[in-house]
Amino acid sequence: MTHQFPVRVYYEDTDLAGIVYYANYLKFIERGRSEWVRSIGINQDRMKQDEGLIFVVRRVEADYLIPARYDDELIVETEVIQLGSTFVELNQKVLRGSDTCFTAVVKIVLINNSGRPARIPAELRPKLSAG
Repeated sequence: MTHQFPVRVYYEDTDLAGIVYYANYLKFIERGRSEWVRSIGINQDRMKQDEGLIFVVRRVEADYLIPARYDDELIVETEVIQLGSTFVELNQKVLRGSDTCFTAVVKIVLINNSGRPARIPAELRPKLSAG
């Protein structure tokens, strides 16, 4: 299943040439991941408070394909590629209509309060795999 999150490009998102500054794509996909997690019923604040667990980005492989520009309406798509014992690997795309502007493979890892990898709790696994 693919989650979709709309983003509009604002002036602050662009560089001197009027195109989206490369680092802002990482912000766009972060928002998409946060909304995906929320949409599948995971409350990250509660998970941190109650269990001392948080998701963090371990790795991002990004490809910048075509530029997005000021005032473009974009869609961030998020899809699970792989669910491991301590990680989730996601495919994320930033689309403008049928054009793909940016793609990324993102690996997020669950860690505990000590910063060590932690097993994804059994009750979260069906939510993550269905998301």
